[in-house]
Amino acid sequence: MDDQTRIEIEAAAFRRLRQHLMNDRPDVQNIDLMNLAGFCRNCLSRWYQEAANERGIEMTKDEGREAYYGMPYDDWKAQNQTEANPEKQAAFEKAFAENVGKKD
Repeated sequence: MDDQTRIEIEAAAFRRLRQHLMNDRPDVQNIDLMNLAGFCRNCLSRWYQEAANERGIEMTKDEGREAYYGMPYDDWKAQNQTEANPEKQAAFEKAFAENVGKKD
């Protein structure tokens, strides 16, 4: 497989993952994703932002989130996010520290 084809397939897989998380399963909470998998929609939006910045495209955290979510993040939260119980919040703090708090 040539590099361009690989890049196109990887991009298609990313778009399908985004569709799944945004359209097919918006009921799945970010906190549950983070607690189970160590990443969530916000991580994906941050990775998108970081990739843009690495290529010289200035993008803020909020712009990255809006690009990923397709709307301002506060609108997404109002439409889809529910309150997390204390147990989920504690698990999130641990998962965040282990997965996002690390810097290589």
